[in-house]
Amino acid sequence: MSYTIEKLEKSQVKFVFEIDADTFNKAVDAAYNKTKHKYAIAGFRKGHVPKKVIEGIYGKEVFFEDAMDIVIPEAYSEALDKEKDIEVVAQPELTAFDFKEDGGATFTLTVTVKPDVKLGKYKGLTVERKVEKVTAKQVDEAVEREREKQARIVETDGAAKKGDIVNIDFVGSVDGVKFDGGSAEDYDLELGSGSFIPGFEDQLVGVKAGDVRNVEVTFPEDYHAEELKGKASVFECKVNAVKHKDLPKLDDEFVKDISEFDTLAEYKADIKNKLMKDAEARADRDFEDALVQAVVDNAEVEIPKAMVDQEAEDMVREFEYRLSYQNIKLDDYLKYLNMTRDQLLDEYREQAEKSVKVRLVMEQIVKQEELAFEDKDIDAKIADMAERSGQDVETFKKGLGREHYDYLANQILSDKLMDMLKAENGAKKPAAKKADDAAEAEKPAAKKPAAKKAADGEAKPAAKKPATKKTAKTESDEK
Repeated sequence: MSYTIEKLEKSQVKFVFEIDADTFNKAVDAAYNKTKHKYAIAGFRKGHVPKKVIEGIYGKEVFFEDAMDIVIPEAYSEALDKEKDIEVVAQPELTAFDFKEDGGATFTLTVTVKPDVKLGKYKGLTVERKVEKVTAKQVDEAVEREREKQARIVETDGAAKKGDIVNIDFVGSVDGVKFDGGSAEDYDLELGSGSFIPGFEDQLVGVKAGDVRNVEVTFPEDYHAEELKGKASVFECKVNAVKHKDLPKLDDEFVKDISEFDTLAEYKADIKNKLMKDAEARADRDFEDALVQAVVDNAEVEIPKAMVDQEAEDMVREFEYRLSYQNIKLDDYLKYLNMTRDQLLDEYREQAEKSVKVRLVMEQIVKQEELAFEDKDIDAKIADMAERSGQDVETFKKGLGREHYDYLANQILSDKLMDMLKAENGAKKPAAKKADDAAEAEKPAAKKPAAKKAADGEAKPAAKKPATKKTAKTESDEK
């Protein structure tokens, strides 16, 4: 077997193989032994018909196709073992084959390979790290959310207002005809929550228990049910009860009930401290994302369609996997959205192309900077994971497969890459806290044993449908 290689445009390589007669004849014999049980010829037991007899009846080429199925992958695999610099990213395409007069064969495979990446500037960039200031309003809003969680839900004879909960039976119809999914009984709806289509909740403001009100709304043009898009509808609503949220008084006693602190001031200081830590973490993530984007924007690479297609397919599979954790089948989800799998793939393609480019550029920088890891780096990661899982290291290692070690290696390289990029691009240190912030954060907090659970009857938000998209990313992408 011999072959030649020719580089083509758009990250493709053409392999032209020459198979000698002896190699091809051995493949024909192998094809005969593999398929001879399929032939039933009078005078011979099935599976024992001589090769020449079958060739005499069906023609000399009867085993050629099966022989090529043997020859092609063997020759291709042998060539890739020799050509270490060629990184294939998609299945090869058989673009030509022929049988030679001397009994041999020729065939051509066109292969998509990893594209060349031309790096631009990735050091000395001016990317800022911005930390959002935590305001008193944000702290108060966080406290108010906790009050909402602890609210008691009590029925009232008064008229419903925004923030109240109405318990309703409703029946929806379009042009006087009821439609599937448009009816429910004993449904708790918080007015102003935005759970229902626009305009629905507003029309229930002012109702009292025992009222019957027709709510007239128009379904949005982008509504998930095709038959309801843009349709005017009427919902007959019977109000069973109006419920009011009785919020606890905001004082030290409230704080003692729901936290480990003794005073409202200490509780607010703790919340502010947590919000500041969250802001710092967001600033780090945003800085890393902006830095990676700047590096990628400066690079040039022509991404093969096959890589984008494969990335989009991986994203859909990851999304399907996440849906399965909610006991939702992808087919059912797509039917609900009136969408096909191909349409979902199309929605992912732009994101997939960006993801592939990030990965290719980051891999090229790792190669150019000669970033590497040592066994001790892997051992440290494993030790940390074992400790967090409550196992000893040796027991934890027994549960790891090759793919886990590959993942850890990729994660370590990604961390080293990001550390290098931040060091080379002047990641600014977080701004110093103001004197009053620092003093407030350092106040000693009186600890209590444990926080109490939320009050019974806590109002719960209506279930939301799962998000259409996700992000399935490599370690480099996540940076």
